[in-house]
Amino acid sequence: MTNTSTHAHSLSRRGVLTGLGAAGVAAGLGAVAAQVPAAAYTGTPDTPAAALAHVLAGNARFRAGRSRHPHQTLADVRRLAAGQDPFVVVLGCADSRVAPEVLFDQGLGDVFDNRVAGNVVDAAVTGSIEYAVAEFASPLIVVLGHERCGAVVATVESIEHGTTPPGSIGALVDAIRPAVEPVLHHPGDTIENAVRANVRYQVGRLVAGSAIIRDAVAARALRVVGARYDLETAAVTVL
Repeated sequence: MTNTSTHAHSLSRRGVLTGLGAAGVAAGLGAVAAQVPAAAYTGTPDTPAAALAHVLAGNARFRAGRSRHPHQTLADVRRLAAGQDPFVVVLGCADSRVAPEVLFDQGLGDVFDNRVAGNVVDAAVTGSIEYAVAEFASPLIVVLGHERCGAVVATVESIEHGTTPPGSIGALVDAIRPAVEPVLHHPGDTIENAVRANVRYQVGRLVAGSAIIRDAVAARALRVVGARYDLETAAVTVL
């Protein structure tokens, strides 16, 4: 894209990192309805509030069986060949059941998608997300955890039984452990508590570890939220 963000403290869409200066919906499944034709391209949300409303509205359509499947035609492929302008950056779990474009009813060019088991933050993930913030001025980051996350379950079991996971799975456990340990003995479901705690912890790590993200948030050009996806109902809830 060649246009420039209109935010007060505009963020470069050309990747000039130094230009970043000083700076839910949880209803049950509706009746399944007929799919509607793919929506034509009408631009993307350019404020944090509009972007969040857009993804939650898409999730509501998906839950109701009324997905529009926007921006998924060959015309969109050709339009995007010259450049992308994603309005939301998602850090989600690699779980095959939690594909952001599907559950948010978005399409090509809409979601800058980062997926790793346990939606954990490390230097590579942070750099990928910083790139989207600097290059595209994406106004929203969603750290998306989900019900019964396997990486979180493995972490809880490792702590409770004093075991070490095989191979590099231990790196995932080490990344989640600081989030899980403080809530292990809280009232309620242990895994659910741990899933929510991990989302909040990874949001905190992402913001604390990136001046680029903090500056964009301070300029009110960006919002970072945590969310939880329900495998049973397909509902996304902002935490």
